[in-house]
Amino acid sequence: MDVPYDLTSYVRVLKMATTPTSEEFLQVSKIAGAGILLVGLVGFLIGAVMVLLPSGGGI
Repeated sequence: MDVPYDLTSYVRVLKMATTPTSEEFLQVSKIAGAGILLVGLVGFLIGAVMVLLPSGGGI
C-alpha cells in the first residue's frame, strides 16, 4: 500500500468534486425516494401474502 500515492489520489478526487445544483439534488432525491418506496412496497406485499396464505400444516 503506497500511502503518498493514495493520499494524492484522494486529494485529486476531492478537488474534482463539486456541490450539486438544486435541480440535480432534487432529481437524485426523487429517484432515491422512489427506490425506498418500491422496496417498502415489495416488503409489504410479501408480508401480506405470508399473513393471508394458510400455513402448510402437516404435509
